[in-house]
Amino acid sequence: MTTDALLVKRAQRGDRNAVDELLRENYDIVRAVCHRIVINSSDAEDATQIALMAIVRALPSFDGRAKFSTWVYRIATNAALDELRRIRRRDIPNDDAKFENISVSDGTNAIDAQMDVSAALAQVPEEFRVALVLRHIADLEYEEIAVILDVPVGTVRSRLSRGRAQLTALLGNQGDATQRQNNDTGGQ
Repeated sequence: MTTDALLVKRAQRGDRNAVDELLRENYDIVRAVCHRIVINSSDAEDATQIALMAIVRALPSFDGRAKFSTWVYRIATNAALDELRRIRRRDIPNDDAKFENISVSDGTNAIDAQMDVSAALAQVPEEFRVALVLRHIADLEYEEIAVILDVPVGTVRSRLSRGRAQLTALLGNQGDATQRQNNDTGGQ
């Protein structure tokens, strides 16, 4: 039995230390998924907290049919998507919007590139952005993404392809996209 499986069993029996450890071990992945899907920092933090609470609430019903990490990704993805729906309903201007066009030009190209990717990712439609985040940020296989999103693997491939194309167009790196896509499909 794996360490995660043992922790889950202990947590399901009410061991608070096991619950805390599971949350600590999975916090970074939950936060990364929520931040890349939701984009706005404060809303993403809300989604992260909601996801962590949902993990605790749903832990007794985790049955082990999927890997624990896949189950956690699904909860994080659902929390982020729910947060996006709440954002649309409240119709309040995005606080992060005023920072969209600010670029750090102190010679740190990695920071510039990350800001460019984040800004471009925010413009990609939600269904494609979610697939891109789960594949390239969470580093999940197509089959795991299909389980999390409850769609066929072919739909995952299509969303990734269309999302990459849109992201590439937004970033203006058409030459690099074909190479990245070829590298990715080989490792499927």
